[in-house]
Amino acid sequence: MTSPTSRSTPRVAVVGHGYWGKNHVRTFHRLGALSVVCDRDEERLKAALAGFPGVAVERNLASVLARTDVDAVVLATPAETHATFARECLAAGKDVLVEKPLALTVPDGEALCALAREHGRILMVGHILEYHPAIAALDAIVKSGGLGKLQYAYSNRLNLGKVRREENILWSFAPHDVAILLRLLGEVPTTVAATGGNYLHPSIADVTVSNFAFPSGVRAHIHVSWLHPFKEQKLVLVGDRAMAVFDDQQKALLLYEHGIDWVDRMPVPRKAEARRVDYPETEPLETECAAFLDAIATRRPPIADGESGLRVLEVLSRCQESMERGGAVLPLRTPRPEAPAYYVHPTAVVDKGALIGKGSKIWHFGHVMGTSRLGEGCILGQNVFVAGDVQIGDRVKIQNNVSVYAGVTLEDDVFCGPSMVFTNVRNPRAHVERKHAFAATRVERGATLGANCTVVCGNRIGRFAMVAAGAVVTSDVPPHALVMGVPARIQGWVCACGERLPLRAALPAEPVTCEPCGATLRAEGAGLRVEGEYPL
Repeated sequence: MTSPTSRSTPRVAVVGHGYWGKNHVRTFHRLGALSVVCDRDEERLKAALAGFPGVAVERNLASVLARTDVDAVVLATPAETHATFARECLAAGKDVLVEKPLALTVPDGEALCALAREHGRILMVGHILEYHPAIAALDAIVKSGGLGKLQYAYSNRLNLGKVRREENILWSFAPHDVAILLRLLGEVPTTVAATGGNYLHPSIADVTVSNFAFPSGVRAHIHVSWLHPFKEQKLVLVGDRAMAVFDDQQKALLLYEHGIDWVDRMPVPRKAEARRVDYPETEPLETECAAFLDAIATRRPPIADGESGLRVLEVLSRCQESMERGGAVLPLRTPRPEAPAYYVHPTAVVDKGALIGKGSKIWHFGHVMGTSRLGEGCILGQNVFVAGDVQIGDRVKIQNNVSVYAGVTLEDDVFCGPSMVFTNVRNPRAHVERKHAFAATRVERGATLGANCTVVCGNRIGRFAMVAAGAVVTSDVPPHALVMGVPARIQGWVCACGERLPLRAALPAEPVTCEPCGATLRAEGAGLRVEGEYPL
């Protein structure tokens, strides 16, 4: 599959053209990213073809995943399909935006997050309120201390609305509110307790109230219902300096600078007029969809990424268990994060999304960007920089002061000497943007790049080749070649063990034996090859 970063706009398939999926179709089409609409219903597909000329249609997910003109998939399908469909998409190498909830069980959610990491894919969850401009404004107020110390929060999401039979009201309505509470409070609850009422169906809750206690002392509750006389979507945050109300129905964010005065040791409320907080009138769904496209293009995780969705899933699952146990107060079973299987020095920075293999070590002042991959058993010395999208194999050693730029691939067992240099543009200018012109450099297994050497981009260093200190590589280096000078020229040949072979620059007609290790090498193409597999 062609990398989506090679195009300005990724190509998206929307699976499900129903109640909510049609909004995704409309929005991604407006953003110029819609490629395919998938649905089993023929009438829905006809509507898609009529409304969005030029868009392809498919009738099943397998057909979508087989297409080469699809970079990413949006799953607007019933909640019980989310885990299975998202797993198939990730395994096929597609980035995925799955509507809330991420899955219906925590193990399924954990498996999806692990699969996304394994395949280097973007996994995003449709928590649309995280992209609401009012929530962004409210988050800024909270972070700036505008409400003081938060004490209490509650959310009502009520309506005489669409009654579902796939999931209860907790799983249908509450994911949005849980996501917002976790974001605004910046923590997960220590305990949950939930109760519900089943009125229209004996096993499906129509009304639930969930209560939460947070480590900071904040208490909160979420009330959701699709059996309510009027529609209400309201979030209230209470701090010791002020209170905020977001009324989504009225499109209003209000700040009440109420307070409590103590008179004769008695609390006396002090009320103030509400102050309206302005926020941009942007459509949350369009912001969410644009964030998904940006994550695909940059390979940076979005706000509502898979890990965020998993935290919400953990809270919902625990609330469901509490309801089934009659409203019992239960601790949140958030798995303790395992100790990293790799070492990062306190002064080093590893961006979110970077994949670091077991046993690797990143030393002082290093920086590994979020879309790069570092294999197992690697060592990155002081002041090493690894750019986004760089692929580094196992047991690679990069000495101090080396920058590995986008377009460079280091295979297993590569050695980069101190202060050696990679480039990625042949004709750089400070005033000319040439990110589209990055030239790829591949360093094959076991090769050594000596101290202070320079590898000009667009060249390949063959397996077990050796570049001498200070050399400047301007052309491909054959396997096992020893190159020196400026520009680098072949001056001899080396074994996989690193010892110099008794050869001149010309390739031998007969096999050659390395006396120190006993390996036999013979000419192959422009270089040498060890007979059999060299036992590294």
